[in-house]
Amino acid sequence: MQTAGAVLVSPITFFEIAQKVRLGTWPEMEPFVTQLPALLEQQGGLVATLEPAISITAGTMDWSHRDPFDRLLAATALHHNLPLVSANTMFDGIITRLW
Repeated sequence: MQTAGAVLVSPITFFEIAQKVRLGTWPEMEPFVTQLPALLEQQGGLVATLEPAISITAGTMDWSHRDPFDRLLAATALHHNLPLVSANTMFDGIITRLW
């Protein structure tokens, strides 16, 4: 079993969770959504920066998937040379995916 030295969370992740709460597709997260940054910090995680280079990579990567947020998540993982934790198999072949 491999352990992580640090856990980076893309700021896009916070947006996606908040949007799912707003749309009612993840109601279980409603009590926690505004606390997510503090919870991440308490657990020793870090927020990954969204640098211009990441946005450029997301916009130019050769990948037919059009969702801008998924593209930003993949580009962030590529930029930091880290795997992405996701159950979504569409990331396979683009980045290293765990889960």
